Amino acid sequence: MNTEARPDIRGVLIQVTGARLLLPNATIAEVLSFADPAPIENAPEWLLGHIRWRGWQLPLVAFSRLAGIAREEGSLGSRVIVLKALGETPRTPYFAVLTQGFPRLVTVSAAALVAEETDPAALPDGVQARVSLNDEQALVPDLEQLEQLVAEHM
Repeated sequence: MNTEARPDIRGVLIQVTGARLLLPNATIAEVLSFADPAPIENAPEWLLGHIRWRGWQLPLVAFSRLAGIAREEGSLGSRVIVLKALGETPRTPYFAVLTQGFPRLVTVSAAALVAEETDPAALPDGVQARVSLNDEQALVPDLEQLEQLVAEHM
């Protein structure tokens, strides 16, 4: 049995409408101000459109809509986080998620992070786990599933 303590990692808590997301800090490429996205024809309501970033056309995801948490809309105070794709062969190496405010850096330690016992089938779309970090509730997004869903509609 491995008795070594797992090292702390840097994470980010991101506020979306109706929930907080917990992501590794390394997945975030940039935080942008919200601008209305260009529409994508026949896209599901959670895929708001695409935005231009550094020469790329990035799909913009409303995570709360996808997960069925809330009807998320972009507004003046909204932000967009650009995430690095993790998949083996992503068509787009980045995608964007609509957020409310700025991400907050946090230290994630094994002692501070508690996963809720949840049947995986009961989790909303795009969610890998429900967790508590220092008594703050958060969702861990399933980034590979998000990438796959985005790729299917692009």
